[in-house]
Amino acid sequence: MDSAKKEKFIKLWEKYFGKADLPIIFFYTDNPVNVIKIKPPKAEHRCVIADIARTRKGTSVALHVGAVGCFGGKKYLGFNQGFMPNFEYFLSCGIPGEMEGERYKKSPAIVKEVMKNMPSFKAPAEYIVFKRWDKIDAYDNPDVVIFFAPPDVLSGVFTLASFDEIEPEGVFAPFAAGCSTIVTHPYLEKSANRPRAVLGMFDVSARPSVPGNTLTIAIPMNKFEKMIDNMEESFLITKSWAKVRRRITKAQKDKE
Repeated sequence: MDSAKKEKFIKLWEKYFGKADLPIIFFYTDNPVNVIKIKPPKAEHRCVIADIARTRKGTSVALHVGAVGCFGGKKYLGFNQGFMPNFEYFLSCGIPGEMEGERYKKSPAIVKEVMKNMPSFKAPAEYIVFKRWDKIDAYDNPDVVIFFAPPDVLSGVFTLASFDEIEPEGVFAPFAAGCSTIVTHPYLEKSANRPRAVLGMFDVSARPSVPGNTLTIAIPMNKFEKMIDNMEESFLITKSWAKVRRRITKAQKDKE
């Protein structure tokens, strides 16, 4: 990645968002360097969102198919294109005596229809690597930028993502698993004629792995580069944003 672009964003982020958490990025590679390779889970289930929590604190991690402790996670990271057995029951009412349902959909019939249009892709390499923005190396080629953010920060990133958009849906919020909203959807958006940002982490099952006041917005890198260039002419230079920035700064101080 261009080091000048990396440093430019860090300076602008601090200028307009204070000490709010930097975003993380991901990319695929067969040869991860300077990262911790996540080991296969000892328990039957482990959420991908929990695995990458340390990335927000500066630890770069890499996952391969064997390290993902969730059937859905394998699919949404591109390592497996199929669904778990009886998925239509898992997402809805379950099977008495066999499977507890998540009850996110009213019936198995509705889930079957949802499955027909559920996006998927094949991972282009053996590993997916997650790094915080300031840990990106020159040889890295990020696919997607992910913000884990409270409402005030989210409002700024959301509005910046819409700054040069004619259509009102420059950001969209799909019904999807937490890892799907930060990997599958934005990864596929990067190939769209008009890449959009993805609002996410509404997945009730993933919520325990993030702070209570946190949602995500994930942005294809080709869109995010334009957002960086737009920062200094956008609403971020206005008095309206200055009021929000002061509240972001106060919230950060209160955390400390």
